[in-house]
Order: sequence, then C-alpha cells, then structure tokens
Amino acid sequence: MCGIVGAIANRDVVPVLVEGLKRLEYRGYDSSGIAVVERDNVRRVRRTGRVMEMEQAAIAESFNAPLGIGHTRWATHGGVTELNAHPMVSHGDLALVHNGIIENHEAQRERLRGLGYEFTSQTDTEVIAHLIHHYLVGGASLLQAVQKAVKELEGAYAIAVIDRRSPDVMVAARMGCPLLVGLGDGENFVASDVSAIIQATRRVIFLEEGDTAELRCDGVRVFDHHDQEVQRDIHVSDVSLASLELGPYRHFMQKEIHEQPRALADTVEGVIDAGGFDLRLFGDDAAEVFKGVDSVQILACGTSFYAGMVARYWIEALAGIPCAVDIASEYRYRDIVANPRQLVVTISQSGETLDTMEALKYAKQHGMLRTLSICNVPESAIPRASKLVFYTRAGAEIGVASTKAFTTQLVALFILAAALAKQNGRLDAAREQALIEELRHLPGNVQFALNLEPQIAVWAERFAPKEHALFLGRGVFYPIALEGALKLKEISYIHAEAYPAGELKHGPLALVDKDMPVVVIATNDALLEKVKSNIQEVRARGGEMFVFADADTNFSESEGVHVIRTPRHAGMLAPVVQTIPVQLLAYHAALARGTDVDKPRNLAKSVTVE
Repeated sequence: MCGIVGAIANRDVVPVLVEGLKRLEYRGYDSSGIAVVERDNVRRVRRTGRVMEMEQAAIAESFNAPLGIGHTRWATHGGVTELNAHPMVSHGDLALVHNGIIENHEAQRERLRGLGYEFTSQTDTEVIAHLIHHYLVGGASLLQAVQKAVKELEGAYAIAVIDRRSPDVMVAARMGCPLLVGLGDGENFVASDVSAIIQATRRVIFLEEGDTAELRCDGVRVFDHHDQEVQRDIHVSDVSLASLELGPYRHFMQKEIHEQPRALADTVEGVIDAGGFDLRLFGDDAAEVFKGVDSVQILACGTSFYAGMVARYWIEALAGIPCAVDIASEYRYRDIVANPRQLVVTISQSGETLDTMEALKYAKQHGMLRTLSICNVPESAIPRASKLVFYTRAGAEIGVASTKAFTTQLVALFILAAALAKQNGRLDAAREQALIEELRHLPGNVQFALNLEPQIAVWAERFAPKEHALFLGRGVFYPIALEGALKLKEISYIHAEAYPAGELKHGPLALVDKDMPVVVIATNDALLEKVKSNIQEVRARGGEMFVFADADTNFSESEGVHVIRTPRHAGMLAPVVQTIPVQLLAYHAALARGTDVDKPRNLAKSVTVE
C-alpha cells in the first residue's frame, strides 16, 4: 500500500528519496511527493500519477537538502488529488508522511479547528501534522511533540516527521503499520519497506508497536510506548538488489512467474536436506506446539486465502484432522468457538497484512496460542507475533499480482500437512519418501509448464476482446480456478468468476454463450469423468472451452474445445503445477489489452489498512 522513505545525512538526500519511492511503486499508489528542510525552510513537491512526474518537478525546482521525507499514497480518506497527496505540511513549519488510517480523525479535526488550524485536504493525515505542530508551539521538542500526539490517535499509523526549526533531526513512529530504521555511516534512514533504502544500507531496526525513533546523522534512539529509551535488535537484510531489477523481462510479473522453479527449490531445500518432514523446519518449539493438535484454523486474505483452501484438502487427507479456512477480515468480526488445541496458521506474503494480523491477535485473545506464520518476509510483524514460522524463500516479489509467493505458500502448506501427518502416525517411511520425491520433481514440472508460454500467449489473444470469463475446477483444483479468475481480473480487468465445476448447472450455466470463454482445469484424477461431463454441458450451450489437461488425460481438441497439455499428473502437488498456466494466461491477456501489468489500478501490494 502506501510507502514511506526518509533520510538524514551530510549529503543531498533527494536522490535517495526519489530512488526509494521508485522502489516502493510496486506496493500500489496514485500520488507521490517529497518534502525537505533546506536552509531552514520546508520545501515540498507533490504530483498525482507516477513518481517520475514528481521527480521531474523536483529537478525543475532544484531540490537539494540533507533532510527529507517521501511518500507514495494509495487514496483512502479523500480522492486522488494533489491537495490530498503527502507529505502534509502544517503552517509551513512541519512536514509529515503517514501510512494507515486514523479512526478518530473527525473528532481531532474539530478540536484543531477550534484551536485555529485550517485544513486544506480531506485526509486524516493532516490531523496528525497539525496535532504535532500544536505541541511544538507549546514548547515541546520534535520528539516530545510526536510522542504526545500519537497518544491521542486511535487507529493505525506509521509516520515520519521533519520540522524546519530542527534541521538536524527526524522523528518516526509506528502503531499497526510497518516501519523500519536504516543505519548508515554518518547518515540514517526510515522506510516502510527495506527495498526503499537497500541502495544505501542493509542494516535495519524493525520498530515495534508503539515505538518512536529519533534519527540524527550520528545516531538513532528508539523509545517504547512508555517513552522509555530501549535497544532494538539490528538486522542485516538479505534482500538482493538483483531481485529488485527487471533484467531481461518485460515486467516483474513475468520475471517472478519464471523464478518459480528456483523459489520452489529453495523452499523445499530444508525437507530434502533433512530427508524427511522434520518438525524443526517450523521452529525449535514445533514438537511441543504440534503435540495434541486436533484441528487447524487457517487465516488469510486474497491469494493467500486460496492457498489455504488448497491446504484444507491436504491437511484433512494426510493428517486426518479437521481444517477450517477463514478470510481474516471476516474471522476477526465473528464469534468464534475457541479451541486451545487448534493450530492457528496465518498466511501473508508481506507479513504485514493488517486484517491477518488482527485476526491472529483475536485468536490469541481467545486462548488459541498454538500459532504458525507462513510468510515471505523475515522479521515482519506476523512472524514476530507467532510461536512458529515457516519462511517461503520466494525472494522479493515486486508485481502486485502474487505469483511465486502463492506457489511457495502452497508448498509450505503441503510440508505442514505432511509434518502433521507424521506427528499423528499417519505417514509411514515409504509414503514419506514418495512425497519427498514429489517435492524433488516439482521444480522440473513447473519448468515444463512454463515452457507452454507461447501456446498460452496465443490463447490470450482470443481472451483480450472479451469482457467476462468463467473458470472451472473440481476438488483441490477449485481454489486454483479461483486463483486463475483473480489473476485475470486483477491485471487484465476482464471480469472473471470461478466455480466448482459441479455447481455449473446450479446457476452459472445461465451465463454461458459464445462470448463467455470457459477455462477448465482437467487433471487425471478421480473427478476427471465428472469434469468431462461439465465440458459437454458448456459445449451444448455454445460456450468456447479452454482446457488445461494433464498429458496423461484422454482429451482431444474439437470445434470450440481448445486443449493445452500440461505435465503428467504431479500427484498431490498437481495444484502447484496447474497454477502456472492460469498465471501465464492472465499475464498475456493483460499484455494483449495493454494494461499496466505490474501496477494494476486501484490495487496495492501490501494491504496495511482495513
């Protein structure tokens, strides 16, 4: 979602801010801006649209300063206008950038108006800027003013603040939204994402809930929610600059689709090296946490929710225990039946998804303390709040539409299912080795599917003029159909829906005609004959079929039925392999329609607000 970057140094920080904002573009945004303290003055430039437009304006106005903050905004309060873009400024003295949502902004706005403050934007952020300014004019230091102001805020925030009267200091604070401090040599940084400052430093401090930080050129001080100075651990980021560059690919999404064989190999490496599904893959305390687990509750949003739906089939089939899957934003607002023996599994690519984090807190408040996070970002908030963690090792994912993060989540969940089965005595040595062999061959099967890209690109040309599409799958492949429909609508803006194929005659069949392409995932399993019957139902109504069929299924092309042969059935891991074709179909349909593949409209990569 919104992105923050800030820097204080003995050099011009404007290039650092601009480069940082460019590296945050993948999170999704509709405006951007920077503010600097230059010769005891606050200067600001903001633009709607792309960072490049804002950068050109900053160059034209000769911005050059040793202290500054920058922001990419995804509109929440107030429309997409320059007046609503960050940074916000109060009385020309103080500038502030903010991620999150302030729930009591209306009450604070009325109070501040009573104190003589005028508002120029529709945002909740301007409230914070004026509130801090109010305490500054009352005699507080910048640090003290921020600490006083945030105690009056309700909601979620990550902020960075500068003031023209304090040109040697920047203050940052967080509650509910991610924020980190980067440590340099005679210079320091703040960012919502390590990718924004990786060109300047790899040494970072992850601020905790309620922390404030005071940054100067020669050092950083961190204070907890009681305003007591504390020491936070320093981490060395392993994010690769190469992972943030396009290389030979047209888009990050295409790059990340093709990185999946390596990402999957890296994710299963621990299992292969251990020669089995060792509980220690999930943490040193896993044996104790897993002991006596009688059910699993999966909490996730979006694509990660679909990964959880696949996992339910695996966990119940292998481990023999019930598995429930809930959308995190719904789970946290319903009355739950607490079960302290239930394993609560949260799935989040970023580890900062607010709804998932809040759902985890809700489960823990009800005494469900057996918690496991499946995540792609080390040291992010959700893993830190969980008893156990499994990192997917997908590497940095820049494209908004998740690809390699999804497939590595699937593999992580498969490993969990097998580990629970082994714990429960339902996985003998022979079966365990057979599953390990399936994991060992998975990257190769995925590469086979990637090699189908030219054929899928031809199909995509036929999809491009369409406005609607239907995806069908049965059993464990129904969530993959859901994922295919999501990818298509995310980046091509073709309206797409997915159904279990058996539900076709219970309503969706009414939509089928020559203008409604139907994508079918047809694998060589127990439900194959049922899927064939569903295909005939579509053909009888004049629908055009696009079938992804295992190499060992007996499918042939005919009028209105197009078939692409995917790899031979990959056993229980077949859903991972079948994900690749629907990703490629969405990507090439978006190319054919000329949409912005990596930055689809209205969407954000890391959803850190409700």
